[in-house]
Amino acid sequence: MEVYQAIQALLDRALACDMIEQQDEIYARNQIMALLELDEFIENSAGPDSKGIPDLLEALAEYAAEKEIIGGLDSEREIFTGKIMNVLIPRPSDVNALFYEKYKTNPNLATDYFYELSKNSNYIQTKQIAKNISYTYESDYGTLDITINLSKPEKDPKQIALEREMKNRAPAYPKCLLCIENEGYAGRIGYPARSNHRIIGLELGGEPWYLQYSPYVYYNEHCIVLSAEHRDMKIGRAAFTRLLEFVAQFPAYFLGSNADLPIVGGSILSHDHYQGGKYEFAMARAGEIYSFPVGGFPNVEAAALKWPLSVIRLRGNDPNDLVSAADKIYESWKCYSDPEAGIEAYTSQTRHNTVTPIARKRGHQFEMDLVLRNNRTSVEHPLGIFHPHSDVQHIKKENIGLIEVMGLAVLPARLQSELKKIEKYLLGEEADVKDYHLAWADELKQRHSAELSLHTAPAIIRQHVGAKFARVLEDAGVFKQTEAGKRAFRKFTDLLR
Repeated sequence: MEVYQAIQALLDRALACDMIEQQDEIYARNQIMALLELDEFIENSAGPDSKGIPDLLEALAEYAAEKEIIGGLDSEREIFTGKIMNVLIPRPSDVNALFYEKYKTNPNLATDYFYELSKNSNYIQTKQIAKNISYTYESDYGTLDITINLSKPEKDPKQIALEREMKNRAPAYPKCLLCIENEGYAGRIGYPARSNHRIIGLELGGEPWYLQYSPYVYYNEHCIVLSAEHRDMKIGRAAFTRLLEFVAQFPAYFLGSNADLPIVGGSILSHDHYQGGKYEFAMARAGEIYSFPVGGFPNVEAAALKWPLSVIRLRGNDPNDLVSAADKIYESWKCYSDPEAGIEAYTSQTRHNTVTPIARKRGHQFEMDLVLRNNRTSVEHPLGIFHPHSDVQHIKKENIGLIEVMGLAVLPARLQSELKKIEKYLLGEEADVKDYHLAWADELKQRHSAELSLHTAPAIIRQHVGAKFARVLEDAGVFKQTEAGKRAFRKFTDLLR
């Protein structure tokens, strides 16, 4: 009887969330029954099930595994639950039609609808995301967001072995996780299920682009805007145009791009895409160090920001002026070298300079932030001169992409257990602290010996993790927030007059 109760409860949730209409209920029930290989439906006299959609899907996947309809791997369950939810959400054409019908009234109504659908359809993994550890840290640059990312579940060893076995014979379809061919794709072992995935068509820069949400959102309405064409990330005038066109269409959202070079770029450089959302990061609130003119653009305000990374903010009423001013700065930066500041634009034919651009709208004005990046390496810093240095890599070793640039630390899941061991160590208990944390743990123990207790240790560790992230960002800054660094920054911006 429990499987029938779970089916009915899921239908009830879908009706309550406006994913289906009342006249769709029997059809949807029969489709779900077919997936579960049920020939009949037994009405359940039990009371209403209070579980949410993710829990109900887990119950149905458990039933399917017990009946050997599917295997027991997490990938197989994910594929199966995606197929169930696909029954309950509209086709892509219907989703797009309703999105743009709402857009005519207000863009926020359109994005609200699509965001709720993406959550209710279990495409956005709300249950997994709730496991993340998140808090804030008050830094010299403002309030930074700290997140230990626990949302992606650990893989079963059998699944890892199967993925390894299938890797060499896996089809090259879709070409990557961001391709439009993911919409409705069932998934396979080692490739995520996307039966319940929907995307919204856009036009940016005269090209077809698409809007979707991240399955593991790191902040409110964390969206991804992706090119219809599978092509490499590229920063330049066309990218600046598309970013500003997007925020003109969706003024409540910001939109930014990862840099287009390794080390300073994001995790996926093989598909042109941007990230945005309805969230204000600390960088958006950063104050100005000084303002300066950009030659040829009297209607564009420009300023260097007080931020650990080196940021130029452009502001104006005409997005075309901002695009041209941003392009002038970018082209100047691409070939700019300052050996005294450790900046070299090229090694032979290899380019090192690029930018991380972020666009937003404030009232009637447009803003474009250009974060100056350089990906050169050295013997002392083999992972990157302007990358987290070795003394902070025990906290954050990965690339500093768009999200981190703006002030949100996405820290590895390993820290959950590792920081617990450090907490025990600080309290004098026996703990197997990783070697790469040991010097830091000893420093904390010495510095806070008078105040350490069961109640204070977690907060002390959180504060120092936040301080480490601020240092991570400082390491990534090409012009440091020192007097010498500010002079070097002015030396570059003086060239833009």
